[in-house]
Amino acid sequence: MKRASSARRAKTHAGTNGVAARSAPKPKVALIIKRSAYRVQVEERKNGRIQRLLAAHDPTVAHLRAAHEEHEATVREVRTALAVLGVEIAFEGSVGDAFDARGLDLVITVGGDGTLLSASHSVADVPILGINSAPEYSVGFFCGARRGEAAVAIGRALRGELRRAVLTRMQVCVNGRVVAARVLNDALFCHVSPAATSRYIVRLGEEEEEQKSSGFWIGPAAGSTAAQRSAGGHVIPLTSKRLQLVVREPYTPHGEKYRLRHAIIPPGTTLVVRSKMTDAKLFIDGPNRTIDVGVGDLLEFTQASEALTVLGIAPTRRWGVDQDEPATPAPRGAAHRDDHAR
Repeated sequence: MKRASSARRAKTHAGTNGVAARSAPKPKVALIIKRSAYRVQVEERKNGRIQRLLAAHDPTVAHLRAAHEEHEATVREVRTALAVLGVEIAFEGSVGDAFDARGLDLVITVGGDGTLLSASHSVADVPILGINSAPEYSVGFFCGARRGEAAVAIGRALRGELRRAVLTRMQVCVNGRVVAARVLNDALFCHVSPAATSRYIVRLGEEEEEQKSSGFWIGPAAGSTAAQRSAGGHVIPLTSKRLQLVVREPYTPHGEKYRLRHAIIPPGTTLVVRSKMTDAKLFIDGPNRTIDVGVGDLLEFTQASEALTVLGIAPTRRWGVDQDEPATPAPRGAAHRDDHAR
């Protein structure tokens, strides 16, 4: 009887294959949450001027508190969703915090595009889901969900049910050293003073020329709807593997035309720039990550080896006029290739 009882207990606690059933491991995520401007300036820094402007209902800070409250409501929604789904938060941080994404199932950002861009620098092959926490007040082009959609989006992301876009990133080297390997949006190269002329020599393939301008934007397709477009560049299909160079306010007092004012850079091709400025800056994916560049420094921009998988956005998503042809013929040695189907 003892043996029969033991057998029944073993059967009760065993799976259909005779192996003891085990609970599935909890999904692990990194959670990156933006700190709102209201939180930083009013709650943390006690900025007296902003507090007085808020009290006076000044239009320059009219949406500061409302955006903060909407953001905080979304944060609470995300935390509740993670608890209900039984998700383990392996890392929690804010914009600018580096983390190790290896071994995670998902990276979740709560904020806008800037929050996702910051987090993306720590992410290699783990998918990332952006949740736009205050859609009325922030841009969320890369965000696959917004307030009110967190629970459904996170659940579908963990089950592999959300559509995904694999986005090309850019690598930047200075004097042969990699200074940024995961640029998703763009890099801006210019004089440290916005009022000064930027001077440099640019080479693409066999084409080389000296330029004077307000600097230039360069980045992958994911950034083509942002500064590249505002500066006169084209909107490139989101999953294109090409980079785009757009020169800002070229200085041509004698009517000359720069051959490399705008260029589409094929995969495997490197744009090489030599600085003629003693005080220049390289801005990576926004204003917070900067690199000092001096005279004679050599900059190289090329397609990065690591792409980024962004969840919830359509791979074919396009904004504005979709023109994927260079403004000028591709330079010699840098053949233009069509990669719509890549």
